[in-house]
Amino acid sequence: MKKYYSKIDKNLLLHLVFKLNDHTSNRQPISPADEFLQLQFVKHDKGMVTKPHNHLWKTAPAKTITQESWVVIQGQVKFYMYDVDDILLDTTILNPGDVSMTFRGAHAYEMLQDNTIVYEYKTGPYQGQIKDKEWI
Repeated sequence: MKKYYSKIDKNLLLHLVFKLNDHTSNRQPISPADEFLQLQFVKHDKGMVTKPHNHLWKTAPAKTITQESWVVIQGQVKFYMYDVDDILLDTTILNPGDVSMTFRGAHAYEMLQDNTIVYEYKTGPYQGQIKDKEWI
């Protein structure tokens, strides 16, 4: 797992990349516990069954930011990560099973293969592109 911090504020986590083989145990938190977007790596053996359960409603903080994650299912994606001042920090290639997470700072994706498929996750509620994005 690689974490990308702001060059302006060295303590500000902007992006995270978790490669499929980065896991060190069968259950491993990926995102920090204090971020809105939560992700955990979980590996189960055949026959494992989760107990039926509901999740509890929580009161969200008044001020939130949309955070985003992509999981590559098929194909290959180049992930561009920017600092909070919109300056490019780094790029990396994501392959099937790899995950990108953006907590803050700009980002972009370039599809490197035809028929690339990803799952995109965002914190919600989603109110449309106009209230969600600012282009740089």
